[in-house]
Amino acid sequence: MVRAIVGANWGDEGKGKITDMLAKESDIIIRYQGGSNAGHTIINNYGKFALHLLPSGVFYNHTTSIIGNGVALNIPYLIKEVNDLVSKGVPKPSILVSDRAQILMPYHILFDQYEEERLGKRSFGSTKSGIAPFYSDKYAKIGFQVCELFDEESLKEKVASVCEMKNVLMEHLYHKPAIDPEELFQTLLEYREMVKPFVCDVSNYLHNAIKEGKNILLEGQLGSLKDTDHGIYPMVTSSSTLAAYGAIGAGIPPYEIKNITTVVKAYSSAVGAGAFVSEIFEDEADELRRRGGDGGEYGATTGRPRRMGWFDAVASRYGCRIQGATEAALTVLDVLGYLDELPICIGYEIDGKVTKDFPNTVELNKAKPVYTTLPGWKCEIRGIKKYEDLPENCRNYIEFIEKELETPITMVSNGPGRDDIIYR
Repeated sequence: MVRAIVGANWGDEGKGKITDMLAKESDIIIRYQGGSNAGHTIINNYGKFALHLLPSGVFYNHTTSIIGNGVALNIPYLIKEVNDLVSKGVPKPSILVSDRAQILMPYHILFDQYEEERLGKRSFGSTKSGIAPFYSDKYAKIGFQVCELFDEESLKEKVASVCEMKNVLMEHLYHKPAIDPEELFQTLLEYREMVKPFVCDVSNYLHNAIKEGKNILLEGQLGSLKDTDHGIYPMVTSSSTLAAYGAIGAGIPPYEIKNITTVVKAYSSAVGAGAFVSEIFEDEADELRRRGGDGGEYGATTGRPRRMGWFDAVASRYGCRIQGATEAALTVLDVLGYLDELPICIGYEIDGKVTKDFPNTVELNKAKPVYTTLPGWKCEIRGIKKYEDLPENCRNYIEFIEKELETPITMVSNGPGRDDIIYR
C-alpha cells in the first residue's frame, strides 16, 4: 500500500515528525521532489535532527530510504547527511538513489545566489540552495541525470557545451568568474564515486515492491501553497509539492496512492515572500514565534525567523483539497495553550465581497482576513494521550477546524516528540 504525507500550507507543518512516526509501519520511504532547500526537524531517541535530503524514515533499521527521480539531488550534501547521522549513533541507513534523478550542480547554487542579489528588493526569498536554476535546467534539457556520470566521453562533451552557455550569463549578466569545464568534469567524477553504491532503477524496484505488498510512504516537501502550479505563484518553490506528483517523482502508477495524509498546522507560519492573509506582526507574532515549534519558529534550512499568523481555514481547506487529502494530521496544537482566545480566519474579503474559496494570486494580493474567535483552553496539553482527556475548548477548536477543512482529523500532535500524538 502506498501512502503520501504532504503539507496543506506553506511548509513547516511538522511533516517530518509524522513521517518519522508512520515510518515505523513502513518498508520504504521515498522523497519524490524538491532538494535540500527545506528541512524536516525530527526529535527521537537518537536526539534532534534537521534532515534536508534524506527521507524522515532513516532512523529505523527495517526501512529502505529512496531518493526518487523527481528530487534535486545534491550529491555531496546527501553523503554529508548520511555521515552526520552515523556520527551521532544512528545505524547506517539503507539508501537507494534513482539512476534518473538529476544532479544539483555546483553552479546552480551560485546562480541562485547571484540572481537573488541581482533582484535585490524584488527577490523571491530563495533559500539559495540552487533549486530554481536546477529545475529550469532540467526542463530546458541541459540537466545531468545520475546515469550520465557513468559515460565519461559524452559527459565531458556535455559539460563543455553547458559551460559555454552558462559562462555567457556568469560573465555578462552577473560579472562573476567563468566556470572551468575541466574542473567541473573532475567534480562530477568525484560525485560518481560518492553516489555509485546507491544507484538503482528505482521505478523497477518499486514496481516489484508494490507487487510484494510492501508498505510505501511518499514524503512531500513544503506544502500545497508552495506548489509551482497551484500555489501562490510566483512566490512558490520550483517543484510540485502535491501528492499527485509522488507518482511521477517516484515512478509508480497514480492509482497506487491510496491514502493521502495531509499535515495541517494549528496556526500559520511561512518562510519566504508571498501573500499571507492571516499574518500577524510585532509582539503578537514574536510571542507565537518564540513558543512555536520546538525551540521557536525558525527555518530548519536557513534559520530565518518564520512569518507567523493565525489559523487560516480558507488556505488550509484549499491545501487539503488540492492534495486530495483522505485524512488530516493537526500539529503543534500544544503551542496555543497560552492564549485567552483563538482567532481563526474563516473568509477573505476581496473588493468588498467575502469569499471562502482560495483565489488566484492576483485576487489573493487584495485579500483581507475575516476572523471568528474561539475561547482558549489556558493550560498545558502535552502528555495527554486520549482525545477525551483534552480540555473541552481544545476539542472545540479541533472540531471547528475539522469542519472547516472538510477532512477528518485522525491525528493530533501535542508535542515535538515521536510519541506526542493523539489518535482519533
